[in-house]
Amino acid sequence: VTGTVRELGLFGTSIVTPDNVLTIVGNGKVFGESIQNYSSLPLRRVERTAQLAVGVDPLEAIERFKAAVAAIPNVATEMPPEINLLDIRLEGPVIAVRPYTHTDNYWQVYFDTNEAIVRVCKDAGWPAPSALHQFKQVA
Repeated sequence: VTGTVRELGLFGTSIVTPDNVLTIVGNGKVFGESIQNYSSLPLRRVERTAQLAVGVDPLEAIERFKAAVAAIPNVATEMPPEINLLDIRLEGPVIAVRPYTHTDNYWQVYFDTNEAIVRVCKDAGWPAPSALHQFKQVA
């Protein structure tokens, strides 16, 4: 269960999920399992990727994504965004786009990062990646 702890009771812990559902988890499960605390540390990394088409220069893409992510409100400056060549696939290069933000701003930065990726690709005029297109070119 993922959510915000509302109350730690004698037999159960009340958790409010991100979609605003109150869930009660038995304390045996709470104390006997691993817990990921997303709000313990001040900053959290947003994990996004950009699948580019064959022929798009990944080094140019990285520079464009760096500039776009730097302009997103609430992206942390004390931990710079990590924007790297993650993988090379048949469809083209994959760029990891990983800005950091305060936990309170996680979803805003997540969605704004998605929009920045789309905007960069559109403004650069890059084609959409397609494995089928690559097969046709080779054949």
